[in-house]
Amino acid sequence: MIERYTRPRMAQLWSEENKLKKWLEVELAVCEAWMKLGLIPEEDFKEIVEKARLDPQRIKELERETKHDVAAFVMQLEESIGPAGRWIHFGLTSYDVVDTALCLLLKEALSVILEDLQEVMEVLKDRAFQYKETPMIGRTHGVHAEPITFGFKLALWYDEMKRNRRRLIEALKTISVGKISGAVGTYANVPPQVEEYVCQKLGLIPRPSSQVISRDRHGEMMAVLALLGSSIEKIALEIRHLQRTEVLEVEEPFSEAQKGSSAMPHKRNPVVAENLCGLARLLRGYLISALENIPLWHERDISHSSVERVILPDATILLDFMLSRLKELLQGMRVYPSRMYQNLLMTKGLIFSEALMLKLIKKGLLRKEAYGIVQRNALKAWEKGEDFKDLIKKDQQVKALLSEDEIEECFSLTKHLEHINFVFDKVFEDSEV
Repeated sequence: MIERYTRPRMAQLWSEENKLKKWLEVELAVCEAWMKLGLIPEEDFKEIVEKARLDPQRIKELERETKHDVAAFVMQLEESIGPAGRWIHFGLTSYDVVDTALCLLLKEALSVILEDLQEVMEVLKDRAFQYKETPMIGRTHGVHAEPITFGFKLALWYDEMKRNRRRLIEALKTISVGKISGAVGTYANVPPQVEEYVCQKLGLIPRPSSQVISRDRHGEMMAVLALLGSSIEKIALEIRHLQRTEVLEVEEPFSEAQKGSSAMPHKRNPVVAENLCGLARLLRGYLISALENIPLWHERDISHSSVERVILPDATILLDFMLSRLKELLQGMRVYPSRMYQNLLMTKGLIFSEALMLKLIKKGLLRKEAYGIVQRNALKAWEKGEDFKDLIKKDQQVKALLSEDEIEECFSLTKHLEHINFVFDKVFEDSEV
């Protein structure tokens, strides 16, 4: 499944070759730290750097014998280096290397996702301003409520993505840690100076740990990824609703040679949006696995390892793919302003009922009285298909309180949308809340 969804950059990031390179990067940084502390002779360190070569095939052969991937990795490096290879992995436990390298990979993966998200946000911003003044009906419970603009809807999506970006940046900080502290984290056979040197060299922050870096960090990161996936699903689900035949205010892109159905030539289905909704479910499922990885036996057991080999590459690969698809969907999205306006008028003015009620309250009626007058006329308009404004203009109780101009003002679309600029100013200012 991973290969099916992987884009080239993420494919290389999570390749076996790149993982081994990261392991080697950690091992060499540790040797350099030992050299700086005077344990490893400078000549031996130079020989380590010059001769250390990765042979993935040989590592696999050794792993079949040892049944231990890191032990096989260390043995192969020793073979390639010669006598100076005895310093490889000195004082370390496997997860000094594995966990520190994993954080390097996750740091790189989150950086890619942040770039993807920024591209999506740029498209959202452009399209929000494009449709800033395009009126459409706002819906609550799937039912017509009051007017909004399509740009307003897009601006709120952008605002949500700002929060996702902030959470991703914090998750990046949370996961950018390393540990070089030995078998149970007490620095018994490797001093803290080695950890400090290695982490500084690799761009990580040293933090106290047991044999492994605490998995609450990975759980927090996965929660952020799941949240972002849910935000993507929210957008995709809305596009699916707006593409329904009875609504048809928006459609996802549809190419000339594309087929919507093997049986029905007329079909143009929201398959991209549906795909994104499905993939978001995977991300939320991975979050459960990440949370279950947090409690381990004592200073560490291995139950989390097999899980992470699946969920961490998969989650970051899927998000990279999802953000790419979302960007294409938003860029190519077909928008039908005339249909939006047609649907806005569908209920023949009922969507202005609140403005009318509030106007009557301002004239001195109790809220209960005003609500009753408006609801009575609204129900009649709905059930008989009559124009709501015409009924209101004929209502004697309303005519006694409101002039015709005051009634017209209640039905003003411009009046309803007069604060859209305020919303845009708040959303697109620099501060993020």
